[in-house]
Amino acid sequence: MGTATLDGGADMDTSSPRSRRRRGLGRGKKIAGLVVAVVILGTAAAATSGMVGPGGTGTDRTAAVLPPATTPVKRQTLTDTRDADGELGYGPAATAVSRQPGTVTWLPDSGARVTRGKPLYKVDNEPVVLMYGSTPAYRDMRIGTEGPDVRRLERNLRELGYTGFTVDDEYTGTTASAVMRWQDDRGLEETGVVELGRVVFAGGKVRVDTLEAEAGQPIAPGQKVLTYTGTTKVVTVQLRAEDRRMAKKGAKVSVTMPDGRSVAGRVTEVATIIEPGEGPDADPETRLEALVSLGRQKAATGLDQAAVDVTFTASRREDVLTVPVSALVALREGGFGVEVVEGTGSRYLTVRTGLFSGGRVEISGDGLAEGMTVGMPK
Repeated sequence: MGTATLDGGADMDTSSPRSRRRRGLGRGKKIAGLVVAVVILGTAAAATSGMVGPGGTGTDRTAAVLPPATTPVKRQTLTDTRDADGELGYGPAATAVSRQPGTVTWLPDSGARVTRGKPLYKVDNEPVVLMYGSTPAYRDMRIGTEGPDVRRLERNLRELGYTGFTVDDEYTGTTASAVMRWQDDRGLEETGVVELGRVVFAGGKVRVDTLEAEAGQPIAPGQKVLTYTGTTKVVTVQLRAEDRRMAKKGAKVSVTMPDGRSVAGRVTEVATIIEPGEGPDADPETRLEALVSLGRQKAATGLDQAAVDVTFTASRREDVLTVPVSALVALREGGFGVEVVEGTGSRYLTVRTGLFSGGRVEISGDGLAEGMTVGMPK
């Protein structure tokens, strides 16, 4: 459920000895419906007793018709926020799929960390090696092969200490020579060809999540071997599709840990997930999945699959003038205003509305000032 917070003191309303029916607006219960509530209620008031007005300075009114309650115009900070449940873990898992037939002869333990150049698993006692890169391997690489996958392979070979070639998009004889040295060091046949399925590219070092195969089990191309994640703790948050304005890549958030500590975070990825309906005639459900990185990894030490609270902030308005939403009145000439109470009289002042938050609304307009007294419904 969305919440909104504001900086400043609580509202203090004072009641007048006399009361009347105010042509104002009821307080909205949900931030998302505040604007709609203002328009609907203002329209209803116009239909039954006529719009208030005019705007601007308006006309003086006697004490007999002053509003039943008043409140001051405040200067404060409004924030439009949304709280959501999150799960602290290692983020979504990727699947390593065999690209060659054979027998699984070795698997790492669940939870094991694997770094560049190390075997992720073995088939027929030959290692399938982890290398770093964002695009999966999709073909054999040999002399004459060209493309970004060649550059990625050469970059990894260089990081592993193999040199004598230029890191570019061309697989040349010097690249093949380096590959042969790499193959020899890993007990592989020195062909100079990196066949499809010999390496698995991941974004960085990985953590083995689950094992989908067993040692000694025959395996075929396309069969799952294991799943893996990154090694950094992140928070996964499920959101409604309409909350996209909250979860934008790069947005700052606040994460409340199980022990109550607050940790700064940042949205690193937002994905749209479409799930089929539960019944044959049910519509599919669209939701968002956001990944949040933590500013301090130490805060997650010892925590795994822990529930946390994440606060997203869609917008923030600092040092603005505000009144309760119910202080707004619909003006005859259009737009909104507030009823400024001065001594034994009052006048209407046209205002422009900004952010609605926590039952209050940002307002601006000529002649508006902090500390002004405005009318409120009782």
